Amino acid sequence: MQTAEVSITQKITTEEILNDYRIGWESRLASLTGRKEVFMGKAKFGIFGDGKELAQLAMAKFFRNGDWRSGYYRDQTFMFAIGELTLQQYFAQLYAHTDVEKDPSTAGRSMNGHFGTRSLDEEGKWKNLVEQKNSSADISPTAAQMPRLVGLAYASKLYRQNPELHNMKTFSNNGNEVAFGTIGNASTSEGPFFEAINAAGVLQVPMLVSVWDDGYGISVPSEHQTTKGSISEILSGFQRNSKNEQGYEIFRVKGWDYISLCETYEAAVRVCREEHVPVLIHVEEMTQPQGHSTSGSHERYKPKDRLVWEAEFDCLKKMREWILENEIATEVQLEVIEADAREAVRTARGNAWNEFMADVKVDHNEALRLIDNLAQSSEHTAEIAAIAEELRKTTNPIRNDAVKAVRKALRYARKERSEARRELVGWIEQVLGENAERYNSYLYSQSDESALLVEEIKPEYNESSRLADGREVLQACFDEMLARDPRVFALGEDVGYIGDVNQAFAGLQDKYGDMRVTDTGIRECTIIGQGIGAALRGLRPIAEIQYLDYLLYAIQIMSDDLASLQYRTKGGQKAPMIVRTRGHRLEGIWHSGSPMGMILHSIRGMHVLVPRNMTQAAGFYNTMLQSDEPALIIECLNGYRLKEQIPSNVGEFTVPLGVPEILKRGTDVTVVTYGSMCRIVMEAANQLEELGISCEVIDVQTLLPFDLEHVITDSIQKTNRVLFTDEDVPGGATAYMMQQVIDEQEAWRYLDSKPQCLSAQAHRPAYATDGDYFSKPNTEDVFEAVYGIMHEADPETYPAIF
Repeated sequence: MQTAEVSITQKITTEEILNDYRIGWESRLASLTGRKEVFMGKAKFGIFGDGKELAQLAMAKFFRNGDWRSGYYRDQTFMFAIGELTLQQYFAQLYAHTDVEKDPSTAGRSMNGHFGTRSLDEEGKWKNLVEQKNSSADISPTAAQMPRLVGLAYASKLYRQNPELHNMKTFSNNGNEVAFGTIGNASTSEGPFFEAINAAGVLQVPMLVSVWDDGYGISVPSEHQTTKGSISEILSGFQRNSKNEQGYEIFRVKGWDYISLCETYEAAVRVCREEHVPVLIHVEEMTQPQGHSTSGSHERYKPKDRLVWEAEFDCLKKMREWILENEIATEVQLEVIEADAREAVRTARGNAWNEFMADVKVDHNEALRLIDNLAQSSEHTAEIAAIAEELRKTTNPIRNDAVKAVRKALRYARKERSEARRELVGWIEQVLGENAERYNSYLYSQSDESALLVEEIKPEYNESSRLADGREVLQACFDEMLARDPRVFALGEDVGYIGDVNQAFAGLQDKYGDMRVTDTGIRECTIIGQGIGAALRGLRPIAEIQYLDYLLYAIQIMSDDLASLQYRTKGGQKAPMIVRTRGHRLEGIWHSGSPMGMILHSIRGMHVLVPRNMTQAAGFYNTMLQSDEPALIIECLNGYRLKEQIPSNVGEFTVPLGVPEILKRGTDVTVVTYGSMCRIVMEAANQLEELGISCEVIDVQTLLPFDLEHVITDSIQKTNRVLFTDEDVPGGATAYMMQQVIDEQEAWRYLDSKPQCLSAQAHRPAYATDGDYFSKPNTEDVFEAVYGIMHEADPETYPAIF
């Protein structure tokens, strides 16, 4: 355990100290004012950074251009101090202003306290990240910022140690950037925190973690959260004993001691930046004057002696005492600073609110005008006028007030054909479109590097295209992409030395080095985080989760962080990484899963690609590496030893997203499937052909996006019957596919028979070949499902089999 040895006292000017004091008070008063705004009904919810001001001011002093933050939703003082958040932007976010200029972090999509800088320009292109201070976009789930932090720091290691990356001057200054992480003391109890701390210690990366310790996690005190009540105590074994030993530097410092905080951060950042050694700073004895959030008061659970102590050791109070004791400023000077801070907050709050309301009232006033017009010409004057009056009386209206009023008014006028009604219909159509842009845009990339815009290139074959194991197709593809692009690297369990458990990377670590093809520990959560952070910094990671079933360890980070990134920043940040895994057909409960429904519903914002063989998989890798979006590619676990021809353009051909492939033409029944089921369905279709039943077999290829050209509906229009089949549980991806086709594509119009689903059993597959046969759909199941559809349509021609 260390304390800082370097004194910074003589380096800090009086002007700097008083400027810190001003920022601290502006931040504190913003917190106090924000809470009042919530209670007045002008904001929905509030969570604030009061009590954490001094440590964040100290940390900000050593945060340079090019550095990155992955933080906690109480870091407002830090963001103010580095110049990446203004008071007016702070309040704009509190009010959920949807203008990205007013709230650059989230455009009103995240609750307050969620900060991020914009890494991309308006066209979705990278800015020069070395010339700006960077904050990765915050998320609420506790400790979920930690896996990404590992990747942000790991990128510095790659930029420093891989000479091929030294020309990427807009992303890194030869790896001299530090990744600053912040977390509350209670959140250090979460698994992602411990996994990230261990991963960074193994990797030896410039990751600096600050733990804001105010003694509680909402109402639960530290003794119920952490062994020994101290995270630095239990992590003391990570402390390195010499510079030659791998490990951490660990510091402890009081959150109310301004000079000690400055000294500690100066020493800690120097070690982190120069030596690429991870650091943990345990900032103790912090306070939280307003409690956890606006959802309750801390007086309910903190004893009186704790409340008295918090009042006495409030960090701004202690800084004030220190300034006066050292005659840095007078009482009058400090009172002026405090008064100026109060006025600055008042002005910023007022301006932010007025701009927010002015934006909203454009639609509010126009809706009132149009409803009034409709009331004058309608047969339902009284009812429509009452709607207008209710809207007119609304205090602090929000956007949906006007929209709801117009929609209700149009119900009364539904049989009328007046000009006033046509104007109102035009208005609601326009406003719904505008609000779709405000609230629904940027789930996926809207740049010219969108995966949907990648041009299809067909695989080519010639006389030298040899027949090989499927894994060799991938190996050839990965070899090409590693040779072509130094930004590409692969990481995961067993990926490096042995070339992954199925040998698709065999020999590539020897060829490209362990910085490009990298083994990791068993830590799925931070494998994903390592990829996210590196991708945020301009690299192109392929992060492997060894088996699809193990995605459960990582799905929360994929869902809450990666999949929502472009959306929650409204196109301000991107992390174009590929998550590689394998699943589907094989024996055993934990190595043959197909939890596709879970995946589809939890990672909207990522593409989900389900190739039936390794050639298709290779094409998807080539496609995604030309795009600026994240994807999950699920290879067929039982396909690595099946024979395929290696295309002559194996590093160049691409497979388009959202375009199903018809594997077999037919006229009687459309069978829709993907992945390993394609082989089973094709076998059944060939057997059905012997009985005169013609199946059209369609491989959807990608589940997100799904059949953008309505290939499946075109098929159903011909066959008038459909079977959806896969290996997920009942109601999983088959139900999803049915909804997409029958509901979204309106294929119900062409059906002569009930659409049907054939899925696996509700349990996971049992072990051995018999376990697989009786757990998941087999050839006979598919045969009988299709035959049953035809039996119902024509029982005389197709009598029951049994």
